[in-house]
Amino acid sequence: MATRADPNITKSDKVRQLLADGQDLDALRIAKDFRFLKDVKQVIQRGWSAHQNPSFTRQLGRDPDETLNAAIAALRTLYG
Repeated sequence: MATRADPNITKSDKVRQLLADGQDLDALRIAKDFRFLKDVKQVIQRGWSAHQNPSFTRQLGRDPDETLNAAIAALRTLYG
């Protein structure tokens, strides 16, 4: 039997729940597309990009792990 997602749960609520459950990458995947993040949007998008393509991040002179950790830290600051 298929169940439906609760229509009252927002994406922000989902990000909060995923962070609480320790599913940082899933939370980052959702939050990277949020338009209202302003100051941390670039950090979050770079973190997701570093996860998806670490070799490109290295070519840009950034450490992929540090970039990803900075994005997760920014998410936890906002939603944690």
